[in-house]
Amino acid sequence: MRVAEVFGPTIQGEGPSCGQQATFIRLWGCNLDCSWCDTPYTWDVTGKNGTAYARDDESTVLSVEELVELVPTSPTLVVVTGGEPLVQATELASLAAVLIERGHRVEVETNGTRAPLPTIPSLTYNVSPKLAHADTSKPALRDALRDYRDSTVASFKFVACSADDLDEVAGIVERYDLDPSTVWIMPEGRQATAIVNGLAALVDGVVARGWNLSPRLHVLCWGDKRGV
Repeated sequence: MRVAEVFGPTIQGEGPSCGQQATFIRLWGCNLDCSWCDTPYTWDVTGKNGTAYARDDESTVLSVEELVELVPTSPTLVVVTGGEPLVQATELASLAAVLIERGHRVEVETNGTRAPLPTIPSLTYNVSPKLAHADTSKPALRDALRDYRDSTVASFKFVACSADDLDEVAGIVERYDLDPSTVWIMPEGRQATAIVNGLAALVDGVVARGWNLSPRLHVLCWGDKRGV
């Protein structure tokens, strides 16, 4: 697998597991190129977002077995993120199965444009469909969202830049018949002030729609710092 970084123990900063201790496996490579991406070193080899990153400087190729050896037995939660982990779907399925067999809970963070893996017991997904403000030059296809909805092991986390984005989210929720209890809204931002202001701007609209609100807890704790 092509791996950008492994780090922890730390905390999951977003979504339903926010605040829980976790180890992160960040895979390299993505099928989108969002303008506000906070991990461009996992895909931006052309400098689309301002800096060109060399793939071989920013990633290492490891076997599943080698990667598992880098994951401590505690904490139990392992978050596999990216980039887009499902770009390496076959290897990801093997990794998740080995980690779960070892006693870990595994969450996969995905943009939802690739179909979920064949059923693996105890595997869950944090699906983050991209809104118009992501300004990706690649089609942010959403047909797979029905598969994640039907899996019953997925939550849906939308990055919002302002309260105006909630109408776009509502359209997606209605179109794909998403359970409101599985919908999370998270403010975009890389600094604590932006996150706090974003939460304040979003909370009323989120509550009115019966959704959930997520901070970026790692940003509140450490700021715009890599590997935490």
